[in-house]
Formats: sequence, C-alpha cells, structure tokens
Amino acid sequence: MNEVTAVKFGTDGWRGIIADDFTYANVRVAARAIAHYVLAHEDAKAGVCIGYDTRFGSKSFARVVAEVMAEAGIPVALASKITPTPELSFAVRGRKAAGGVMITSSHNPAEWNGVKYKASYGGSGKPSIIASIETYLGKELPKAATPAEIEEVDFSAPYIAALEAFVDLKAIKASGYRFLIDTMYGAGKGYVAGIFERAGIPYVEFRSELNPAFPGINPEPIMPHIAATREAVVKEKCAAGLITDGDADRIGSVDEHGNVVDAHKIFAVLLQWLLTRKDWPGDVTRAFNTTKMLDRIAAKYGRKLHEHGIGFKYVCDLMLEHEILIGGEESGGVGISKHLPERDGLLNSLLLANVMADEKKTLGELVAALQAEYGEHQYGRVDMHINDELKNSAIERARAGVSDIAGLKVLRIETLDGIKFYLENPACAGKPNAAETWLLLRASGTEPLLRVYCESCSQESVEMVLKAAQAFVMAGAK
Repeated sequence: MNEVTAVKFGTDGWRGIIADDFTYANVRVAARAIAHYVLAHEDAKAGVCIGYDTRFGSKSFARVVAEVMAEAGIPVALASKITPTPELSFAVRGRKAAGGVMITSSHNPAEWNGVKYKASYGGSGKPSIIASIETYLGKELPKAATPAEIEEVDFSAPYIAALEAFVDLKAIKASGYRFLIDTMYGAGKGYVAGIFERAGIPYVEFRSELNPAFPGINPEPIMPHIAATREAVVKEKCAAGLITDGDADRIGSVDEHGNVVDAHKIFAVLLQWLLTRKDWPGDVTRAFNTTKMLDRIAAKYGRKLHEHGIGFKYVCDLMLEHEILIGGEESGGVGISKHLPERDGLLNSLLLANVMADEKKTLGELVAALQAEYGEHQYGRVDMHINDELKNSAIERARAGVSDIAGLKVLRIETLDGIKFYLENPACAGKPNAAETWLLLRASGTEPLLRVYCESCSQESVEMVLKAAQAFVMAGAK
C-alpha cells in the first residue's frame, strides 16, 4: 500500500495501526494535506494548535506534524504535555488559530493511532473541510523561505478555568457525594480529579496511570471495558463512577450500585437538568441511533428536536447553523453549545456530578426518576464482526422488506442512516408510557462490521429482538 492510499480521512481525521499504516511517513502525508488546506482556505498566519494523547508514539507523531507545518510557514503551538481532545479544540477557538491537529485514536485499541483535524471554530471539520483536505493527499508541499516557529504551549489553564466556571463546584462539595473517576489510562487523567481536589470534593481516581497498552481493555467507556469500574464504585462506596475514553471527549458512567448508565441515559439526565435548572434557549439534536426518551423530554419543554445521521459531525454542523442547546450521539459524545461545538467527556463528567448535587439524587435515582416520568427505555447494541458479503446480504434482505422480527410485526421503516424497524410489541402494551420498540441495522462503510441497535420497554425485549436480529443476519450465511 503506498503512502497516499494508506491515508484516508473519515469523520474528522484518519486513523491506522501503528507501524503498519500509521507510520511517520504516512503522518507526514496527512500533515502535508492539512497544511495545504490551511494555506489555501484559512488564515495561515494565525497558526495551528497541535495536541496528543497517551498512546504509543503520540508525542513524537505530534512533533512530526509540527515540523511539516512549520516548514510550510505555518506557526505552531505544540502541546507541552498530554492533551484531551476537547482541550485542543478549546485552544484552537480561544487562540483564534487557523485550525488544530490532534494525535489520537480516541476509543480504539492500543495498536491504533490517528490524526484528527479541528476547525477554527473549535470542533470537528465539516464534511466539506475534510473532503477538501483529502484532495491534497499526495501533493508536494513547498517549503517556506523561512520556517515558522514551533512554540511549546500548555493549553490546560484556560480550559480548566472554563470547566470550573461552567459547573457549581460548591454545590457538588456540599452534596457530600464521593465520586470514582476512571480515565481508562487516557488523556483525561488528572483533570476532573484535579478540579475535585482543589474544590475539596471527595473522589477516587481509577486507571489514571500512564500505560499506552491500555492493559486488558479498549479505552471505550462501555462494557466489557468498564467491568472493573463497576466493581470499584461499589467497593469504594461512591455515588457514581465518571468515565472518559482515550482522548476524553466521550463519557460513560456507573451508578452507586455498579449498574452501567449508558450514554442515552446520561444525555437524558443532562437534557432534563438543562431545561429545568438552566432554561437556556436552543433546540436539541440527537443521532438516529439514540434514545427516543429525548424526544419526549424535548416535547414536554417545547423544544424542537433535530434527528440526524450518526456521527458528531452532524451535531457540530447544526450547532454552527442553528441555536442548539445540546446535541449528542449514541457512543457517549455529548456537546453543549455554550461551551464548544464539540463533545467533551470531562465537562459532562462534572455536569453529572452537578446534576446529582442540585437534584439531591444519586445517579441511579436520577435515572429511575426519568424512567418513571417518561416511560421505561432500555437499550442494547451488538457489534457483529462479519465479512462484507454477509454484511451486505443482511442489508439487502432488510431493504427488500421484512414483515416481522422476533415474531413482532413491523409497523414502519426509516432509512435516515441504516435501516430502522419499528415493531409492535405486546409486552409493552400494558406498560404506562411505554417506549417504542425499534431495531436498527447499520453497516460500516470501512470495516467488515454490522452494528445492531435496539430500544424497547424492557431489557428482556431488547435482548429478544437483538437475538432475533443476529439470527436474521447470520441466515445469509446458509
């Protein structure tokens, strides 16, 4: 594979396997394309900010990117230490930079690394920006007559100050709650813990040491990677576990009993609090694969809800075009426009603690209250690592028409991003305000992977539908 074909930008950047396709040579290819874009479309004199996470080689890869930029005459502010992705985005906007480059592969396994591009507004590049960057792949980059300066900068102080100003730390301290903070060996280490330490809030920091191998886990705040977190929250008698992924832009959580509180419920908790406690203006956005409890909350408070494709780029686009209060996706990325047009797991961790303090409820109690008010909404996801032939067969058969799944009649189908079936579920009929039962099949465009999502009025229904969906997919192998 040559250098140019090895580098392909996705939602907001390119990722690859370290020492296979993610090499210094290929990182230079990506950096040159970004430099071309900045020189052609941005105020290059404003410079770029570059950050890096805890992964193997991230610091040296960041230095390589900085050298490419500087040789092209673009000034560089290079992080002097490990940097969470939202901090890098905050720095880009705060310093009025032309853009930013983050060396990270987010929640992927340890053997991966990546290059993310952040636009001047402090968020993921629009699809048009990423498409433009790709047109420069493989093109030679002329060197400036005089190389620009590379300045090492600690981006953390303004970002941390913004986090501390956004939440009510006095209320969190007064609540008396103790929190477990799990940074999954990632770039969020020391941030929430440091804020809590200065504020006198009881906490336990977990998996905060530097270990690029992410021993035994992928740094993604979902099961099975947070099994140890669940045990630690109960053992340490904490009111909640606050979890961030490898580059700290996504959030996960565990309640006081060690139960996983998924991203859908986190989003719902934050939305309810923003509408009742803050009453800030703006619409709500959610991805096609997220809970419809959000629709019910938004409707109660008279807020318009935008449903969009899967990926935070859609949230960012809406935030730039409309007045948006909050937006998010299924994978734990939630953004609040008053902060950034960007997902931020560290801010959302602090906000969960703030909600608990204001409502005088543990995380488990907050979730139970939402389920009681808006109806029980349970959710599940299965990632099916299957070959492309089987993956494509499943999608084709689903598109051709399905009358029932798991014995449940298909009521309607939506195809915004994947194929979503709404099902008639007798098990939900007797429940007050029951959640709709839906199943979504979505094929990856880049991997031999089919994701299967389901929401229903009970965990039993979710498991039944997911099992039937997997059987439907595998039937194509016969």
